[in-house]
Amino acid sequence: MRIRLSLCALGVFLASLFLANVSAFAQPAPTGKTEVLWLGQSAFRITTPGGKVIITDPWLRTNPTTPAEYKNLEALGKIDVLLVTHGHFDHFADAPALAILNKIPMYAPGDMNLSATYLGILPPEQLPRFNVNGTIFPAPGIKVTAVHAEHSSVLTWKNPATGKDETHVGGAPLGYIIELENGFKIYHMGDTGLFGDMKFIAEYYKPDLVLMPIGGNFTMAPADAAYAIREWIKPKTVIPMHYGSNPLGKGTPAELLQSLGASATKVLALKQGEKAEF
Repeated sequence: MRIRLSLCALGVFLASLFLANVSAFAQPAPTGKTEVLWLGQSAFRITTPGGKVIITDPWLRTNPTTPAEYKNLEALGKIDVLLVTHGHFDHFADAPALAILNKIPMYAPGDMNLSATYLGILPPEQLPRFNVNGTIFPAPGIKVTAVHAEHSSVLTWKNPATGKDETHVGGAPLGYIIELENGFKIYHMGDTGLFGDMKFIAEYYKPDLVLMPIGGNFTMAPADAAYAIREWIKPKTVIPMHYGSNPLGKGTPAELLQSLGASATKVLALKQGEKAEF
């Protein structure tokens, strides 16, 4: 009987010790703010509440609207997560250089990264593959899910051997649902036209902030974006993007606001190099 009681006591002691250790190592979700810096076109630097840095669609060195200080890629600081929505030059241009500089993977459409692997643009270990509805955990506390975008994608690349531009298979274009350590969700729509499943994406993932193209010609125009906001997505906040860097992207935030009218959604029209906090 004494042996049984001793074993029971030992079991209780070990269980309490285990729970104490779990409690000691468990970390509460960060309560800091999220900083979103617009770098022009679809490029953003997102600094998370836990201090992680996420870069999206980096076209910086040759983008005429990128602030001069960020044409130096090292000025972005240490990058933890690199996301590319598709292979067009104005989204992919500086991604390989940033991947090499920071020794991190370049997350992009699966078939695009397969082309980049065969072309030797980056080592295979820096070109992971995933696709629509695929979910990755690219840094502690960060969750990214790929969603549909209504667009096209070819991998545009200058062949170093010939000096000529080439196009290769670019896979399906993507948008990203980026969930941060504190549960804050950002929907980077990538390049997209209107499609009905925007409503499903909004209802299913419930983004807090939407980064939305408004330039027209290649993506939604302001009236299209206003319809998506009003009828389908209904987010708390929208930051317009993908306008002003290309003469064909003529849409403006003023036109978006005019088309939107009275709305519960806040439209934050940043200038290139400006930040917003959430």
